[in-house]
Amino acid sequence: MNVSAHLPVLQVVVPLFSAPLAVLFRRASVAFLLVTAASWAAFAIAIALWQQTGDGQVISYAIGNWPAPWGIEYRVDRLSAFVLMLLSGMAAIILPYSRASVEREIPSEQRYLFYALFALSLAGLLGITVTGDAFNIFVFLEISSLSSYVLIALGRNRRALTAALQYLVMGTIGATFIVIGIGLLYLVTGTLNLADMASRLGQVNDTRPVLAALSFLTVGISLKLALFPLHQWLPNAYTYAPSAVSAFLAATATKVSVYVLIRFYYTVFGASLVFERLPLPQIMLVLALAAMFAASAIAIYQDGLKKLFAYSSVAQIGYITLGLSFGSLLGLTASLVHLFNHAVTKGALFLLIGGVRAVMGRSRISHLHGLGRVMPVTSFGIVLGGLSLIGVPGTAGFISKWYLVLAAFEQGQWWLALAIVGSSLLAVVYVWRFVEVAYFREPHAEASERREAPLGLLVPAWILVLATLYFGLETSVTVGSAKAAAAMLLGLSP
Repeated sequence: MNVSAHLPVLQVVVPLFSAPLAVLFRRASVAFLLVTAASWAAFAIAIALWQQTGDGQVISYAIGNWPAPWGIEYRVDRLSAFVLMLLSGMAAIILPYSRASVEREIPSEQRYLFYALFALSLAGLLGITVTGDAFNIFVFLEISSLSSYVLIALGRNRRALTAALQYLVMGTIGATFIVIGIGLLYLVTGTLNLADMASRLGQVNDTRPVLAALSFLTVGISLKLALFPLHQWLPNAYTYAPSAVSAFLAATATKVSVYVLIRFYYTVFGASLVFERLPLPQIMLVLALAAMFAASAIAIYQDGLKKLFAYSSVAQIGYITLGLSFGSLLGLTASLVHLFNHAVTKGALFLLIGGVRAVMGRSRISHLHGLGRVMPVTSFGIVLGGLSLIGVPGTAGFISKWYLVLAAFEQGQWWLALAIVGSSLLAVVYVWRFVEVAYFREPHAEASERREAPLGLLVPAWILVLATLYFGLETSVTVGSAKAAAAMLLGLSP
């Protein structure tokens, strides 16, 4: 059997099957090994798919040998391969971290369930990215969301239950809007295959049912990606979830939702309808600017490090949607680059904060006086991650914002370039709050006896910190892949 021909389906099946196996063995150590091996296998598969699509090839895989549009199709192109590599790579790094993390945060009898749910969440996210079927997007979205709700509820703080419930309610509303939008498209086109749907919408893409479907999908997906002001679920979910879950959700869940939005806008509805004949770009621009400034301003006043960077995530999502609002090659490239760079940066930050909580027992800024002396390696990593959020040259965040500024100047909107710089100054303020407390305050008496985080927590976190620096200097993978994907979506030569 030629395994390489089945890579698209193996991308989902491998982590999906590791979940019931983890439950079957009911031992945390075995579950950890199974799910970690599955995540690394998924990462290797994603890299192979990324290489296969590097020359513009589109891989189509018919489930059960039923050809599209009659059967379910898995479809991998430059964009989906890029996102698959990000998702599986982040899971492969976060899972080794979780071994040391869950021992401190989750009761022993629940640990094997944690790994099973993690595998389900990963499989759902990968399935959303690889499927070429609209209804399958909804199915995989629910698989990922339901497992994420429980993962958040596993947090040791009782408020994790409230956060999970809030996420469940808002996520359910979003999913309902999405399935209504998909249903309307099916009524109009008679198909659920995305490529077939796009070809059939060509003659009727400005009719009321299609416009209603576009509206429902936009609102539903925006709830999932926490677009301001539909972000209320995100701060508490990130704050009270276990550390590994916070990092995984921050690095993957909202990024996949952005991918779904891009896929529907460009592949199904078409850029001309979304960005030329409707006022969607202007609406996205306003909401993006509101997120960039309002969420950053709120972050400044947060005492908890996790909540501070959770609000920062809302602001960073604003940068991604700002790039989308341009409707241009440079703008879409900037969005895709920032989707990747922010995932790596925020993943690193939440893993490092988990180390702080493991050693100090808390992560409130007011309780972290002198942390730079007590935990110098962890503190320095948080500072580097913060510099990437600001967009300092030499970090991944700079590359993202540079392309956003170029996209703004390309359209003659110099004031947007100033807005990007101005909102970055707000990031300077909330990052400086940590720097001031960690490096310019004397440690508390009880804190002076603490030591650096264990290697099991430090090594995965620093892999992502170093990746943040690497992708700030070497951009062939991020910018190269993003530009090729953007050109494909716009029908341009790369």
